[in-house]
Amino acid sequence: MPFPASLPPVLLRALHERGYAEPTSVQAAVLEDGTRGRDLLVSAQTGSGKTVAFGLAVAPDLMGSEDHLPPARNPLALVVAPTRELALQVKNELAWLYAPAGGRVVSCVGGMDPIAERRALSQGAHIVVGTPGRLRDHLDRGNLQPDALRAVVLDEADEMLDLGFREELEAILDAAPEGRRTLMFSATVPKAIAHLAESYQRDALRIEAGKEGGQHGDIEYRVAIIAPHDVERAVVNLLRASDSPRAIVFCSTRAAVARLHGNLAERGFAAVSISGELTQAERSRALQGLRDGKAQVCVATDVAARGIDLPDLGLVIHAELPKEPETLLHRSGRTGRAGRKGVSVLVVPPSRRRFAERLLMAAKLQASWGEAPSAELIRERDTVRLGEQAKTLAAEEPAADELEAGQALLAAAGPEAVAAALIRLLRAPLPAPEELSAVQDDRRPTRAPREREGGEGAWFRMNVGRDGKADPKWILPFLCRRGKVARGEIGRIRILGRETHFEVAPHVATRFAAAARRPDPTEPHIRVEPVPAGETDARQDHRARR
Repeated sequence: MPFPASLPPVLLRALHERGYAEPTSVQAAVLEDGTRGRDLLVSAQTGSGKTVAFGLAVAPDLMGSEDHLPPARNPLALVVAPTRELALQVKNELAWLYAPAGGRVVSCVGGMDPIAERRALSQGAHIVVGTPGRLRDHLDRGNLQPDALRAVVLDEADEMLDLGFREELEAILDAAPEGRRTLMFSATVPKAIAHLAESYQRDALRIEAGKEGGQHGDIEYRVAIIAPHDVERAVVNLLRASDSPRAIVFCSTRAAVARLHGNLAERGFAAVSISGELTQAERSRALQGLRDGKAQVCVATDVAARGIDLPDLGLVIHAELPKEPETLLHRSGRTGRAGRKGVSVLVVPPSRRRFAERLLMAAKLQASWGEAPSAELIRERDTVRLGEQAKTLAAEEPAADELEAGQALLAAAGPEAVAAALIRLLRAPLPAPEELSAVQDDRRPTRAPREREGGEGAWFRMNVGRDGKADPKWILPFLCRRGKVARGEIGRIRILGRETHFEVAPHVATRFAAAARRPDPTEPHIRVEPVPAGETDARQDHRARR
């Protein structure tokens, strides 16, 4: 279905020139009959075209029946976004959309020169896009005059509340004229968002563009099970095996980003990094390098999970798992945008397997489980890809001097040697694939043998029993993960009413006890401790008497 003909012709022309043939689901939803003039509370998947959606939704408020915007004075629309990156991305999107209408879009974000922003505001703007803290600062200083606002848009409203911007948002909304429209866009609508909507919207129309929190049809989710110390090597192989010209790798901390970025650069990848310790100028240079093709890989913390739209980004790798399902969705949403296909890969060592399963379940995602690509597989793919590349080069019409040099080379070395040399030359710039350790597939049911080498094992207990729905199906993998031992090193398991006793092979008992003392962040309520020798002996005496 095409865009509604009721939209201003200049905006339709901008959409056509940008390659928009028809609206996405969220764009179509906010342009339906009955939405005009109303407050909207919209939930939609990331990467679904929300910026263009609210840009078109507020067009009647900004332009009325005119074909061009009036002269820029005090802003007519205000867009609030949680991060600098998202705000600048929104500014760029609205700038091309409203350029044919004479639109002037100004950004006000933390980390940029506030004096330059004040100057830009004083020169007039139709739309102001900014982060909550900086916008409130300009309001308090009188640099941003809200009296002419006809529409206020909160983009990624759930994220702004999660980041603690409630006070700033309420101050901004309180300053806006009562008659303005308020549009809230949010990936999810928890109670806090619903309460904010009730307080600041009038009879808002609730729109769900696509199943909230569900699977994005253009993103394929995979889980790569790896050996515990193979995370960075697995990332290397995932990048090498992919055909995507751009990729982003997510880590949880700045330190992890710096370490992985350095290791990838050392291996020969054209990589950049984005984290909270970088200045805005450094982040902008990194993103521009990706857009220009000077870099192919971005290593980032979750500061990059929202609002960054990179061309041809077909692969997202979660080198470290996010803590929340919403973060997983927003990270993954950097790919599969505007109808393009993408892949999101979770790198999961055995100790994080159960957490990964719960994370995917909470995010309502289906993923295929397997192992990271092996070095052998990558070399096989290289042979095919480099062969195709060599054929393409050979098909090009050679210059006379090139043909003469080629004939001389064939005469001197022979065609097979020349072809092998060409493949070797093409392969040389590619980072070498990594040899990965073997991974035991702990999804396969395995019965723990009752007898162990080395005599009677050491006994431990955990504070979960039948009353807590203890089940060997999850107890055995949990104990292996908690104690960093193999399945064959766990012996007899006795599930009692309020606790469970189990046997550990004597040669790993000390190591198991040290590892098990540390709480598991995925199961912090479960305690594991040795069973006192006297208590074990008493149980054995009791069984003997029976």
